[in-house]
Amino acid sequence: MDFVAGAIGGVCGVAVGYPLDTVKVRIQTEAKYAGIWHCIRDTYRQERVWGFYRGLSLPVCTVSLVSSVSFGTYHHCLAHICRFRYGSTDAKPTKADITLSGCASGLVRVFLTSPTEVAKVRLQTQTQAQTQQRRSSASWTSGAPALCPTPTACLEPRPKYSGPLHCLVTVAREEGLRGLYKGSSALLLREGHSFATYFLSYAMLCEWLTPAGHSQPGE
Repeated sequence: MDFVAGAIGGVCGVAVGYPLDTVKVRIQTEAKYAGIWHCIRDTYRQERVWGFYRGLSLPVCTVSLVSSVSFGTYHHCLAHICRFRYGSTDAKPTKADITLSGCASGLVRVFLTSPTEVAKVRLQTQTQAQTQQRRSSASWTSGAPALCPTPTACLEPRPKYSGPLHCLVTVAREEGLRGLYKGSSALLLREGHSFATYFLSYAMLCEWLTPAGHSQPGE
């Protein structure tokens, strides 16, 4: 059940949060945006709704696995800690036990998500790079029309990546395995303490909402 719950929750989270993630990445990588609303308006004007979901297919396909592994790792790690420290998996874990298990969940998650993060970010920023290249080509062709017999010959650069899988294959071929794990050290720092905080907050909230004499909220 932990794996199923994690998978369903992961898919829902991606579907809701992906457009804002696209906006975040573009603001971080493009200096032309004055803020969130400027980025949203510009993206919609140039690419419509689909522009907010570029590179979505790979995260959706992998989020079920990643989320289920995260939840599974957390509960299995917590069970082993309780068995080792207290002699039973049914023993009530301390906040330190929960924090350690959550951190382990985040660290395991990085090894699964780093390649998809690389592909996602490159696809999210690819359209912006094409726009800049198109503008540069337009400026260049105004002074060298003989080299561009038709407007589309220089004004329509082809995208480097045709999709998530093509992006992963291209990165692996050109940059090797290391290319798929660029920035993973930062991800380790982010996911480790993020998931430790996430699971600890969840456990404390459940404990606070559980009536006296009951084992879980809503009983």
